[in-house]
Amino acid sequence: MAKAFASQGDTAEKKISFTEVGDGLYAFTAEGDPNSGVIIGDDSVMIIEAQATPRLAQKVIDCVREVTDKPISHVVLTHYHAVRVLGASAFGAQQIIMSDKARAMVVERGQEDWDSEFQRFPRLFEGHESIPGLTWPTTTFSDSMTVYLGSRKVEIKQIGRAHTAGDSVIWVPDQQTMFTGDIVEYHSACYCGDGHFEDWGSTLDAVKAYDPQSIAPGRGDALVGREMVDAALAATRDFVDSTYSPVKQIAARGGSLKDAWDAVRAECDPKFKDYAIYEHCLPFNVARAYDEARGIDTPRIWTAQRDLEMWEQLQS
Repeated sequence: MAKAFASQGDTAEKKISFTEVGDGLYAFTAEGDPNSGVIIGDDSVMIIEAQATPRLAQKVIDCVREVTDKPISHVVLTHYHAVRVLGASAFGAQQIIMSDKARAMVVERGQEDWDSEFQRFPRLFEGHESIPGLTWPTTTFSDSMTVYLGSRKVEIKQIGRAHTAGDSVIWVPDQQTMFTGDIVEYHSACYCGDGHFEDWGSTLDAVKAYDPQSIAPGRGDALVGREMVDAALAATRDFVDSTYSPVKQIAARGGSLKDAWDAVRAECDPKFKDYAIYEHCLPFNVARAYDEARGIDTPRIWTAQRDLEMWEQLQS
């Protein structure tokens, strides 16, 4: 391998912010690292996304304890990726919720994804020795489910494929606030290595149809107010389209993965090079876009070995 993944050299500590996005609703953000969300109900708390390890999850718990002493009853995981789910045990929640599809993806590729992500981005696995194993939900749903935290209604839904095939969003109607997972990002690159480029735009349209006043995105700052929400939706759409469009052209004329890499760099570097984790995501995004453009609908499983083989191919 000519050089290491950009993420392997990303060792700088990130500044944590804990931002109120609605009454009793918070976004835990960390300068492009994975976000978590908090929904405070009448008697208990729901957490959105569990972080990669119990030690990192404790940072979320510490923030929660600054605003409420109510017990944490639910953890909702918007998809299966290791950096989102492996810290779930720290919260001690009675219910861990995923879509049926997300759970199936844990079965299919959960261990491989953990091994792959740990190799790529070791900083996000601080305290990895405390992970008890793969995270399994106690509760799953096929299309949607509703949880009542006392009188507070929380809707958990699948509204389309985007970041993964199992993506869920969490909608809190009394505050018109949505927790989108990695369907939406803000000044952070989208990781598309397990994504569905052709579907992502319509899923963003589905998010916008809710007319959210605030969004807690998967990465980047909390989005409070329509102006920030609309800017993030537009930028996410531009990122996905700017990655996929040049790859489709390369694939249509029989070009190589390296040709696709060069074309995406030419299109995306001028607009997105300063986004968080841009260099980390790019090789995986190009590889998945190249597969999808050639008719591979189900993303191939990333393994530690496949990561290295792909990276060597791009560096040749």
